[in-house]
Amino acid sequence: MKRILISIVVLIAASVTIISCGSYNSSSTSSTSSSSSSTTPRKPSGIKFRVFISNPLFPQGNGTGAVTNTQVLNIVDATLDKLSLTFFVPMTGISLQPSLMTLAPNGKSTAVFSPNGNTVVIVDNATEAIAVPTGSTTPLPAITLPGLTESLVVSNFATTAYAAVPTAPIAGQSPGAVVVMSLQTGSVSATIPVPGAHFIVLSPDGNHLLVFSDNSDTVTVIATPLIGTATDPRSSITGFDRPVWGIFTSSATAYILNCGAQCGGTAAGVSIADVGATTATSTIPVSAATFGLVSGSTLYVAGTPPGTNTCTGSVTAATTCGRLSAIDTNSMTVTASAIISDGYHARMQISQNGQLFIGSYGCANINIVGGEVRGCLSIFNTNTGGVVIPPSNGNVTGLQQITGRDTVYVIQNAELGIYDTTTDKLQVTPGNGNNNDGQIDLVGQPFDVKLVN
Repeated sequence: MKRILISIVVLIAASVTIISCGSYNSSSTSSTSSSSSSTTPRKPSGIKFRVFISNPLFPQGNGTGAVTNTQVLNIVDATLDKLSLTFFVPMTGISLQPSLMTLAPNGKSTAVFSPNGNTVVIVDNATEAIAVPTGSTTPLPAITLPGLTESLVVSNFATTAYAAVPTAPIAGQSPGAVVVMSLQTGSVSATIPVPGAHFIVLSPDGNHLLVFSDNSDTVTVIATPLIGTATDPRSSITGFDRPVWGIFTSSATAYILNCGAQCGGTAAGVSIADVGATTATSTIPVSAATFGLVSGSTLYVAGTPPGTNTCTGSVTAATTCGRLSAIDTNSMTVTASAIISDGYHARMQISQNGQLFIGSYGCANINIVGGEVRGCLSIFNTNTGGVVIPPSNGNVTGLQQITGRDTVYVIQNAELGIYDTTTDKLQVTPGNGNNNDGQIDLVGQPFDVKLVN
């Protein structure tokens, strides 16, 4: 499991050392225009349907012809797939390297993590700037975490945020904690020791936080209303096999994904947990499980079984492949499976026409001249059971389905790709994209993408 954290560190380090990368589009027309902006706009863009893209190396001009790399959240019109060449969320003044983003459930703010100092800032989505508390004129300060995080969630009313920090030092105990942040004061309000805390999932009502630790067969449950009281908010649910993720079906029940052998355990599976009673019931075996998504009455679970020659049944030069399992949530039986690209699966989005985009990192990249090209992105057709692995190398760090459109934004290998889900290919629609070919030539080092409207 520690390789997961190391992989993210490598990705973030790359974003600091690489000066700039182009997008899938070979034209540089729009990037040249965006680089010519001489000032940092402070007013909102006015775009009604927006996507934020974290970009720690966005080139900007200073009005004298010189270009420097700045830290921003780029703003894209999600109706037209056009990058704003004038407006963005600036982060230069607080020396952030924006990477992981989490949208608040109420849609009013976005929490942004930066590995530069392990800080979190809160962006007001309406003003497209660092949030300012009610009654104040001063933006919230960056909140410093005691280490790197891969898992960040915001409470229902955007008053609190939580981050899992597996390396957080705890006196007299093993490292690891859940850090509680006040979004009203911009400060850490509590640090709850949980050894190896790596991933967290918040219940729909915001009252329970599931904490998944490295190399553990236990899920820690934090009762959020008890944080800051004299009562210990922690309890545990046992009986799992290296659990790494959870999906709430209600505020009281969750599917728990057991990573099993992929994470040093025994067998992968999906368990049902009663969060309030802190008990686990039946477990459904699957090939592998690190991430999942529920659509209708189907639970989709992806992971990579350990071992070699796991691609049997698929025509590929790769020797290791991942597995996708489809589970009927009524009968809790596996009804379908598919071979997908390998790696550690940590992203999923499903389009309105049933195309399931699955992203991983640390996969086996294939790049044969004149032959097969594949990376960490897989697309599963939930209607036919077919799988497409696009000809693109690299880790997938961001996925975003665009509501009301047959479109998915993908950040892969630090490049933005806009996919047409009717073809499962990069869109080529004239009139869309800044280069009028369906794509955006986004220069820099994009990392994550979120639809904020």
